[in-house]
Amino acid sequence: MAHIRVEELQKRYWVAEREPGLWGATKGLFRRHRREVRALDGVSFDIGQGELVAYIGPNGAGKSTTVKVLSGVLVPDAGTCLIDGRVPWRDRIDHVAGIGVVFGQRTQLWWDLPVSESFELLRAIYRVDARRHRQTLDELVALLELETLLATPVRQLSLGQRMRCDLVAALLHRPKVLFLDEPTIGLDAVSKLAVRRFVRRLNAEQGVTVLLTTHDMADVEAVCDRVLVIGQGRVLLDGSMDDLRRQVSGERRLIVDFTEPESSIDDPDLRVIERSGGRVTLGFDPTRVPTAELIARVTRRHAVTDLFVEHPPIEEVMAGLYAMVEDRS
Repeated sequence: MAHIRVEELQKRYWVAEREPGLWGATKGLFRRHRREVRALDGVSFDIGQGELVAYIGPNGAGKSTTVKVLSGVLVPDAGTCLIDGRVPWRDRIDHVAGIGVVFGQRTQLWWDLPVSESFELLRAIYRVDARRHRQTLDELVALLELETLLATPVRQLSLGQRMRCDLVAALLHRPKVLFLDEPTIGLDAVSKLAVRRFVRRLNAEQGVTVLLTTHDMADVEAVCDRVLVIGQGRVLLDGSMDDLRRQVSGERRLIVDFTEPESSIDDPDLRVIERSGGRVTLGFDPTRVPTAELIARVTRRHAVTDLFVEHPPIEEVMAGLYAMVEDRS
């Protein structure tokens, strides 16, 4: 039963600093100044079998460091971590047999080899039975539509093609847990949709537990049911996307298409956020006034061709949350 338990993980680095210019370089030869960076400062969370979890935060928050610890690449300074009863950095051989890892800016494929030969090398490394390997490979290649790429050298693949091949490479040994670190970075819209659909299907059909780190909030909304927010090396929020929105702001948006483009809005419970021709975006607090009552007010006072209510864009929510993180530091 795939289960991840993380308790009070700590990891720090020392970063060398020096003054600019020749004088700074000369001083650095005799007296080096180092600054401590706490990448992880007591991170704790549990992830159950089959969960789809987004792990998000600003740059430098500790996301990639956490993934490296969970995958056994880094050893923390303190704290504990158990994945399926194993400590990643102590039981590395058994541990990596049960996990898959995809780093968006790195590849585990061999640059000058055809894709199919990279897959065959990975089969040998993971000691996967040839028949099982063929069955798994056929399924994954069909799902990600890679049939025409198998004979292509990895160096000739586009970024989107390589990312889909990296997903196959991470799953050839049928892991129970999949760590995705910025898997859609730099991808076009079509490739992003393909990766998102694949991850959701993999979770639904095989029960693979997924931990996704990303800056693309569309990935989070499309793929994940739960969100962990990290900042300054600490977990700041653990809940749903609605919990995240409430943490930052409970505001909703009322988008109205007025018949008369110059219609003026004079309502104490509404604020104008944006106006574009006859369309006006209004902000309101649903805890102060019911949405239905507010809509009735607007339609009673103005001629309206269309209107709808939505949450603020998730990018704005995250920008507000990251600002809160910076204020706390």
